[in-house]
Amino acid sequence: MRFAFVKFTAAAALILAAFSVKPSSAQNADVQKIVQQMDAAAAKFQSATADLRWDNYERVVRETTTQTGIIYFQKKGNATDMGAVIQKPAKKVVAYSGGLLKMYEPNIDSLTLIDTSKNQAEVESFLTLGFGGSGTALEKQWAITSQGTETIDGVQTAKLDLVPKQESIKKSCTHITIWLDTARGVTLKQQIFMPSGDQKISYYTNIKVNGKIDAKTFEIKTTSKTAVKRP
Repeated sequence: MRFAFVKFTAAAALILAAFSVKPSSAQNADVQKIVQQMDAAAAKFQSATADLRWDNYERVVRETTTQTGIIYFQKKGNATDMGAVIQKPAKKVVAYSGGLLKMYEPNIDSLTLIDTSKNQAEVESFLTLGFGGSGTALEKQWAITSQGTETIDGVQTAKLDLVPKQESIKKSCTHITIWLDTARGVTLKQQIFMPSGDQKISYYTNIKVNGKIDAKTFEIKTTSKTAVKRP
């Protein structure tokens, strides 16, 4: 899994001129309606699980690699925990809680630890993009443009393009497009555009909101010989 968007160490971000145009009053009204819908959904959101597919496009080699698995998001007070199990092509277990990101690769018995506490607000702004995050909080971190609606898997979604306001995030992504089910407060698709020209597209299906999280499914089980890395 790529961690560039979390560590914020990519090259300087490129902000496309198209995103510097101020939205019309109708555009503002549309965005504010979606923000209010997100706020209402966030007030009821406690957790979500989903099947996932991550497509990572690397511009230099013009290749796309795909990972599939399962993921969960869970509110803990004002914070959000996340866990994922990548099942193919190689198993990986990812966990985020309290500013610490962990990735365990059982095939090579390796655990990577990344302390994101200095950038915790920015990291969690990524985590809650359409998974329990409020619209009000989203507006604080991102400049939001509505791109209308689009139906995905039979669900009408609000298509939003987000340009980061934080300089640290601009180093990692130029903008993000999300397809949001405003009724449930969940994202069905995300597309992250990076300064390098790389892209990360996430698809979420079989989404279940406010159900019980099976902690054992997402548990990281290391061994006495596990190699620990702290990049």
